[in-house]
Amino acid sequence: MNKRVQTRSGKPGLFRPGTRTIKDRIFLVLGFVVLVCSLVALLGFVLATAVYGWERLTWSFLTSYPSRFPEKAGLLPALVGSLWLLGLSIVFSVPVGIAAGIFLEEFVRARRLSQLMDFFVFNQGGIPSVLIGLLGLELFVRILGLGPVLLAGALTLSLLILPMIIVTTREALRAVPQSIREASFSLGATRWQTVWYHVLPAARAGILTGVLLGLARVIGETAPLLVVGASAFITYLPVSPMDRFSAIPIQIFSWVSRPQPAFWVNAAAAIIVLLSIVMLFVLFALWFRYRWKIRF
Repeated sequence: MNKRVQTRSGKPGLFRPGTRTIKDRIFLVLGFVVLVCSLVALLGFVLATAVYGWERLTWSFLTSYPSRFPEKAGLLPALVGSLWLLGLSIVFSVPVGIAAGIFLEEFVRARRLSQLMDFFVFNQGGIPSVLIGLLGLELFVRILGLGPVLLAGALTLSLLILPMIIVTTREALRAVPQSIREASFSLGATRWQTVWYHVLPAARAGILTGVLLGLARVIGETAPLLVVGASAFITYLPVSPMDRFSAIPIQIFSWVSRPQPAFWVNAAAAIIVLLSIVMLFVLFALWFRYRWKIRF
């Protein structure tokens, strides 16, 4: 039986129960089709890359230096450079990002200040990575005089992932029930004791997930490193933050730019290595999140 409802014009109208159901089903089918097409395209790209570069993916490839000859070229300096960038980015971005997220969510009580900080954080997260690279070039390479070294690259990448860590930390803290804070306050704990001993342990799964996903982005970024001045051809291993460096995405870009098809095979093998590292971070994030959710 049809029911009378209020229409947009303010006049009563008839509600037809089947109309909303049909629209929902159409939207569900379209969304499913788009999802399947995207996954098939991604899977096809990954499989094609794996088949194309699998023959070159050997231990010698991982432990050799770049060369003018594609059959002798290796990924070792780029791999070590990526690990250096990852470690330095952890040192610079993770403590600052988590501390900023805790401060903004738990200690800032001025509404206008909080809104202002939200505005800057969200807008920084939407800035294209190449502009972050230009900022790093001007600030770290030229003004501070560091030059195109590992330290400048890591600081630039830290600026890139800092908004993600801050936002993820705030969302994880916001998901903790308010009753936990109230129970701690009722027992005489200070705000810092409440946050440190009760709120953070309950939110650390979400915080760690955001950190790992941010670090996975560090591994795959190319544009900021190109702007800062990463080298595509290095025949030595960086041993300090003040050394020149390369990275896996930079090496892939260099090999793809070569005219010889044999270098494209090297690039495909390097893409497999890069995807494996990124998937490892994603799997770690999912595992830690699942395990700590069960514990808490």
